[in-house]
Amino acid sequence: LALDDKSGANKDKTLMDTKWATTELAWTAHPETGWEEVSGYDDAMNPIRTYQVCNVRELNQNNWLRSDFIPRKDVLRVYVEMKFTVRDCNSIPNIPGSCKETFNLFYYESDSDSATATSPFWMENPYVKVDTIAPDESFSMLESGRVNTKVRSFGPLSKAGFYLAFQDLGACMSLISVRVFYKKCSTTIANFAVFPETATGAEATSLVIAPGTCVPNALEVSVPLKLYCNGDGEWMVPVGACTCMAGFEPAMKDTQSLVTGR
Repeated sequence: LALDDKSGANKDKTLMDTKWATTELAWTAHPETGWEEVSGYDDAMNPIRTYQVCNVRELNQNNWLRSDFIPRKDVLRVYVEMKFTVRDCNSIPNIPGSCKETFNLFYYESDSDSATATSPFWMENPYVKVDTIAPDESFSMLESGRVNTKVRSFGPLSKAGFYLAFQDLGACMSLISVRVFYKKCSTTIANFAVFPETATGAEATSLVIAPGTCVPNALEVSVPLKLYCNGDGEWMVPVGACTCMAGFEPAMKDTQSLVTGR
């Protein structure tokens, strides 16, 4: 049973979003003939920076693209939202059978922004594979690019930050935007107790305990005061409670504050 979130606050917080970029992203690509940064526009005609690759006429493609360093901010599990388009291999004439319609997502943890053009090595291990990303829809030359949106998560994270990496093995695609975020339970009040904003745990099924404190003019009547934050950023049933001090009564039905009694 989850508590209703009356605040209406967002249950996720963004760590990085390529849509925020006002200048070149200048991510690191290997080899340089692979991914290319291109200016484009989103659905609302806002300028954005995208990455494209389309070496489908050449065999043995292994093109890597690495993001800038993303500080972790003590978060244990992060989510990556990717928007992208992929060309239908069958719509491209005279290409070898190595054409792909997928790409791979990796990450690499580090305690500092120390990656270079040659380190870590461009391969799985040291990079950790998250998943192979496939489109729901690909497009042909006669159609406009159909934008796919995929979300993947990984954890537990333990170092100061991480890099994302995207591996192309022979697709014709555009990586339109990448957003990295984490889920959280927003500050809430229950049973005359305040519970702070709390990031979700290392696994999607984790429950994180948030300690509570009584609202002003209230006293603990059962302890400990705690609330569980689940992996979806929802508060679970509270444990413990506070009650009005002598001479005070609830100001609102939802037990958020107290006023002097008449």
